[in-house]
Amino acid sequence: MAYIELKEVTYTYPLMKEPALKNISCSLELGKFYGVIGENAGGKTTFCNLLRGLIPHFYNGKLVGDMTINGEDIRKIDVDVLSTKMGYIFQNPFTQISGVRKTVFEEIALGLENLGVPKARMIEKVIEVAKLLKIEELLQNDPNRLSGGQRQRVAFASIIAMDSDIFVIDEPTSQLDPEGTERIFEIIHMLKEQGKTIILVEHKVDLIAEYADEVLVFQKGELLKKGDARTVLSDLELLEHGTMLPQAVILERELRLNGIVLPRVPVTTEECIDLLQKGEAGYESN
Repeated sequence: MAYIELKEVTYTYPLMKEPALKNISCSLELGKFYGVIGENAGGKTTFCNLLRGLIPHFYNGKLVGDMTINGEDIRKIDVDVLSTKMGYIFQNPFTQISGVRKTVFEEIALGLENLGVPKARMIEKVIEVAKLLKIEELLQNDPNRLSGGQRQRVAFASIIAMDSDIFVIDEPTSQLDPEGTERIFEIIHMLKEQGKTIILVEHKVDLIAEYADEVLVFQKGELLKKGDARTVLSDLELLEHGTMLPQAVILERELRLNGIVLPRVPVTTEECIDLLQKGEAGYESN
């Protein structure tokens, strides 16, 4: 059953003539991992802002169409209540930190304080989450002096501590090196294993292929395609729309053009290696 539902939603930011989202219709279910991909400025971040309630409650602008979260109209929803159910991880880890706390411990506890969680439980929860994310050694550090990767892990900790069921994550690895990216995806994988609902915007499409249940593709504010991750990510027509596809899919195409045919289109690197190692490739004569 759909928890979030959009019907013919169009949104235009204030002072802008062209809409950032155009006639979007889709539904999102609880417990699934949704990967959101597509060209730059294609509408992905605006889509996240809408899910989080920042549109229309913060950005204003013109919103046309219907959107509901658990049956409640986005225009009437209490965004303070929504923030306790839906965690939002921003693209830039340097804007996620509040800037008003002197230690990482206090930073993680900030949301719990706002919820009125008893002190003893708050301390217990912060330590629990810090251990889970392997950042215990950072708890007494100044959050404003952390590296980008450390800040992003602290940002995740502060949201996870609030026991959110839904995570909207906007390009969390865009400013991180491979090691930082790996650590963030370890956290995201952990959330998936816990049955959390994840909506992840990410340019590293090979990681989307590895983790996502479904994929949404945006282009010029429109929802170009939505469906099962394997089906969407093996659609070579998306290349014509400027959408990146997994390396395994590109390799399969090149092998096929050279007369080497795999029994199916692999979407993950591991799957591709497995097919090649098993010698399951066939050959076509030109």
